[in-house]
Amino acid sequence: MNSRIKDFIGVAAVLGVIFFAYAAWVYVDAFSKSIEPSSFRSFSVSAESEMVAIPDIAQFSFSVITQGGVNIASLQTQNVEKVNNAITFVKSQGVEDKDIKTQNFSLEPRYQSFSCARPFGNEVQACPPPEIVGYTITQTVQVKVRDFAKIGTIVSGVVEHGANSVSQLSFTIDNPDTIESAVRTQAIQKAKEKAEAVARAGGFKVGRLLSIQEDGGPIYPFYEKLDTGFGGVVPASAPSPVIEPGSQKVKVFVTLVYEIQ
Repeated sequence: MNSRIKDFIGVAAVLGVIFFAYAAWVYVDAFSKSIEPSSFRSFSVSAESEMVAIPDIAQFSFSVITQGGVNIASLQTQNVEKVNNAITFVKSQGVEDKDIKTQNFSLEPRYQSFSCARPFGNEVQACPPPEIVGYTITQTVQVKVRDFAKIGTIVSGVVEHGANSVSQLSFTIDNPDTIESAVRTQAIQKAKEKAEAVARAGGFKVGRLLSIQEDGGPIYPFYEKLDTGFGGVVPASAPSPVIEPGSQKVKVFVTLVYEIQ
C-alpha cells in the first residue's frame, strides 16, 4: 500500500513539474511577444492625409497706453474710461462677453536721470538718484470675432474709440479637434489600404494591428491680408481695413505596424 502511494506521489510530482515548465514557457513566450510583438514577422506602412479648412474665428488684441504725471488715480481713470469705451463699441458689434478678455494691466514708472559730470579738479559730489516724474498705464484686451464681415469695422473702430495700439491679428478654427479627427481617420484608412496592397504583392496576409504612431501633428499656418496698418490715431472718416482669413491646412501623418500571417 505504501509503495502504491509513493508511486502515485512520484507520478503527481512529475506531472506537476511538467505542468509548471509548460506554464513557464507559455508565460515567457507571451511576455516576449508583449515587449517585442512579432519583431521578426511584422511590417509597417505609413500614410498622410490633409484637409483644407476655412478659419471661423478672428482674434486680435488692442491696448490703451496712457502716460501722465504722478497722479496715478487720475491716470488710471483716463485709461479705464478709454478701455471701457472701446469694449462697449466691440459689444455693440455683436461680440459676446465670453469672447472679450483682459490680457494685461500694467503700471510702469517713468524716471528722470541727472547728468553728474564734474569739471576737472572740482570736488566729487554724490549724484542724485533718478526721480519718478510720471507713470505709464497699459491695458490690453483680447477680442475674438466670429462674424468675419465685421472684422475690419471692429479693428478700426476700437482705435476710434480710445485704443492706440492693435496687434496680434490671427485666424484660427474654433474646434480643431473635429477636423483633426476626420483627417486622422482618413490617414489610417489610407494606411490600411496600403498594407493590404503590400501584403498582396508580398504573398502574405495582414495579421493583427500591433501599433499606431502619429508623427508630428496638425499644421495650422495662418494667412492674413491687411490693406492698412494699425496703431496711432485714426480719423473717424478712415476706411476700415480689408482683412481676408485665407485657409488653413490640417495635416496628419500615421504609421501602422501589422503582424505578418
